[in-house]
Amino acid sequence: MLREIYEPKIVGFFCNWCSYRAADGAGTARIKYAPNVRVVRLMCSGRVDPAFVLKALALGADGVLVAGCHPGECHYIEQNYKTMRRFAMLQHTLTALGISARRVRLVWASAGEGAHLAREIDRFVEDVRTLGPLHWQTQLAEPDHTAEIDRILVEHAEAMEVGR
Repeated sequence: MLREIYEPKIVGFFCNWCSYRAADGAGTARIKYAPNVRVVRLMCSGRVDPAFVLKALALGADGVLVAGCHPGECHYIEQNYKTMRRFAMLQHTLTALGISARRVRLVWASAGEGAHLAREIDRFVEDVRTLGPLHWQTQLAEPDHTAEIDRILVEHAEAMEVGR
């Protein structure tokens, strides 16, 4: 019997000027990489709010890849340094929530580094595959107490009947 291979769902936040163009260049050069990443194009990796990453994970992503220009080469001067600070804070937050910090990754790739970005995507997909599905949305869901509430209401109604 063939065992089904788990395919992780990855959300990628890519900088418009470098990493998005690197991904496009990889595609143009026919460099193959895992199709698991759904790319969200932003003007700069500095615009990736940690809340975006947490929301992606809460909505079913198994991992999040943030990719931007190399430090010192940002089109918005120093915004990728802000990305580094936010990423460190994000990893700390995920660990505090009991989620492996390996589920998020920060990659630097200039527009001409399509092959490098493709390798990083493949590595990240394999790392997340070893972690397995996150299922964070089921962990966040509050338990259904409907049956317990109904039982308490019935008991209360019966006690009221007896007390008449």
